[in-house]
Amino acid sequence: MFHFEKLANETLDRIECPGTERHYRVTRPGGYPDEAPGFLRDRGSSRFSVMIETYLPLAERVRNFQVFEDDVWVVTFPKCGTTWTQEMVWLLNNGLNFERARKLSLDERFPFLELTGALTLYGGDTVTDVERLPRPRHIKSHLPAMLLPDAVWTVRPKIIYVSRGPKDAATSFYHHYRNIVGYDGPREDFFNAFLSDNLIYAPFGGHAADYWKLRVERNVLFLSYEQMKRDLKKVIAKTAAFLGKSYNGQQVAALEQHLSVESMRGKCNDF
Repeated sequence: MFHFEKLANETLDRIECPGTERHYRVTRPGGYPDEAPGFLRDRGSSRFSVMIETYLPLAERVRNFQVFEDDVWVVTFPKCGTTWTQEMVWLLNNGLNFERARKLSLDERFPFLELTGALTLYGGDTVTDVERLPRPRHIKSHLPAMLLPDAVWTVRPKIIYVSRGPKDAATSFYHHYRNIVGYDGPREDFFNAFLSDNLIYAPFGGHAADYWKLRVERNVLFLSYEQMKRDLKKVIAKTAAFLGKSYNGQQVAALEQHLSVESMRGKCNDF
């Protein structure tokens, strides 16, 4: 079903490090399954995503992953407001249960589906971990729409996608590679890899573009990091309505305070 082509070039050689080595270009015949909206299949098989070697054995497992209608997915390109959005979505969908949110880590409440295949330094089996979650499940992913489970297109769970300006996304991703993955090379080499689609989950533009097209679907909400910074209260209201939840002004203010930069600073160092 998938085709994997190992990437090898000087740009990639300069940025590979122990956490994300051995990159592959992943494609699938036709680009999308027949069940996906026709407007996503307009480029045929030209779509691709860059993943690392540990993702390869997960690709078919993720494609066949069982999806439920009451699942809630938060999907982003890495470092585009993922943690911020996860915390907001989980609380909106769980009656603003701040006490439970403090007791359980975000990884427990809102696990990262393909983490095992996105960071070689991480052990375990995160696909199985997500499969075992009690429903309703909250699922984090950085996968492009092309690599989502096939059942997404028929079951139609709620998907919240968050975009971010490419300059800020690349800069944040660079710091992530330095602080978490272990990259110690020049900033210029990393940015060259970002611009030439040599980083995991690349291409950045294609990643966002497909989800932007999907915003017309009733089960998809498209947000941006910039919107959240500019008017978080408005984004909270929009997301709550999408989830079928309603909160009064005092409750929204409490959530807004919980999601402040100061409150979230210690939670935002993940992938």
